[in-house]
Amino acid sequence: MADSSSYLTATARAYDAVADLYADLARDSLDRLPLDRALVAAFAELVRAAGPRPVVEAGCGPGYMTAHLRDLGLDAFGVDLSPALLDIARRDYPGLRFELGSMDALDVADGELGGLISWYSMIHVPPAELPPYFAEFRRVLAPGGHFLVGFFESEGDPVTEFDHKVTPAYRWPIDELADLARKEGFVEVGRMLREPLEDERFRRGHLLMRAASPDDAH
Repeated sequence: MADSSSYLTATARAYDAVADLYADLARDSLDRLPLDRALVAAFAELVRAAGPRPVVEAGCGPGYMTAHLRDLGLDAFGVDLSPALLDIARRDYPGLRFELGSMDALDVADGELGGLISWYSMIHVPPAELPPYFAEFRRVLAPGGHFLVGFFESEGDPVTEFDHKVTPAYRWPIDELADLARKEGFVEVGRMLREPLEDERFRRGHLLMRAASPDDAH
């Protein structure tokens, strides 16, 4: 597990400390988010259409999104830094595979995956450290494989640190995040910005990308 960086160790420990509370809050969170579910469903449809390749949720936490991907017909597994959250995921979804690891060093062969989703899991990565994550995601995805990221959008401001309830996190301008992904070999498919619900503080950003293939050079 590539947790030598202090922010990775701090993030894992912070989530371990609140694992049960966080899991209780997150478990049914998709139920009230029809726009978010629709984008995840589109991601799943695109991955299924490309053929039977596995999908990873990078930063799966308590596993609810990994289970949702399975229910959408994907061969999904989860990876996370927090042992406590993985214990909960394995307990709640015993038929699924969950592995301890870091998103920037996935135990996956080059080009093995048909899809990858990072659902509010890269928010804790310091901005200067983020490009290698996109490079790792591009490495493990097959050409044409799809990548979906959910994050807090900065609403016109530059990258902004904020006081996340668990551990410090960052809000990103959607254009800047898309540019970072593009530089690492991704092509944008679509994007969605959602205004915050009454109990949410920030606008939510979503980017659907695909790993560039030789055809994109033409």
